[in-house]
Amino acid sequence: MPSISPAELEARLRLHVLPELGPRRLRKLLSAFPDASSALSAPGSAWRSLGLPAGCAEARRSPAIRERASASLKWLEAPARHLLMWDDPAYPGLLEELPDAPPLLFIEGDPSLLERPQLAMVGSRRASRPGLDNATAFARSLARGGFVITSGLALGIDGAAHQGALDVGGKTIAVLGTGLEQLYPRRHLGLAARIIESGGALVSELPLDCPPQAANFPRRNRIISGLSLGVLVVEASPSSGSLITARLAAEQGREVYAIPGSIHHPGARGCHQLIRQGAALVESVEDVLQALRGWQQGPAAPEAQRSEPMHPLVAQLHAAPMSSEALAGAVNQPLSETLAALTELEIEGVVVCENGRWIACTG
Repeated sequence: MPSISPAELEARLRLHVLPELGPRRLRKLLSAFPDASSALSAPGSAWRSLGLPAGCAEARRSPAIRERASASLKWLEAPARHLLMWDDPAYPGLLEELPDAPPLLFIEGDPSLLERPQLAMVGSRRASRPGLDNATAFARSLARGGFVITSGLALGIDGAAHQGALDVGGKTIAVLGTGLEQLYPRRHLGLAARIIESGGALVSELPLDCPPQAANFPRRNRIISGLSLGVLVVEASPSSGSLITARLAAEQGREVYAIPGSIHHPGARGCHQLIRQGAALVESVEDVLQALRGWQQGPAAPEAQRSEPMHPLVAQLHAAPMSSEALAGAVNQPLSETLAALTELEIEGVVVCENGRWIACTG
């Protein structure tokens, strides 16, 4: 944190929690005054002349705003809790390039990770088993290659990506769409704790007490992509918020990668749409590592590599999920033999049956 007075720090925190004062408006306000303390004490007419909403100026001296700023100061007293601000030399350089870069970032964990080479992984909250397996396998290999895995702590692909990095002792960053005192989803409280314990970080631009609000999740996506060298979309429908992250990444000049899937799987259509729009098609982790050559900081060990030839049934299922009968016909094998082989493969964790169709596991 830069050398600023306690009064200036409190002023910045009070400005940060004002209603209707987003990143762009806050930067506009701060650019008009020598410091946050001056902005806070300026007459309301000065704020109005900048085109700021009346609610901002009226709320700045309220006891509630003071209390929220005080709560933030108290939160920062605990170990491993940090505040990165726009004028801090440690503010991440890639994120600083954004026109709407967050003026303040609350961080729990290791703030130095934000300057490490990162690869964002995003996708559906209602991911299929193969999608989750892909996310885990890619995260493991990329983390082994020295990349920090950045995602949004959501259910589905996000959680699998974080967990994959943790599985191999890698580092991962979770960017939240809530305040750090309002972790969401609650089912990932344990995962959030493991991220911090393993030397990772939780990050949010929002006030610590900010609850889950729909509008804040697309907003946090620009931070996920802004921190990263590229964004890998693992599985997504055309309406998925992951496509917002991919669009923001392209606008920010980041690389966009997408894993294709079966034409019969709705969760693959968003990835196919991205590929049609110019995203790099990814079939193995090597496709990503080759594109990011020069940033890699360690040896990669792709999970997808196999020492033995792939089982014919598994090869068929990698192309598309199939019923037992369809599989038997595809490999020209009696149904009884196919069912016996599928049972063995299921015990080995290679395939799984969902809704009457067999699916290949890639993790």
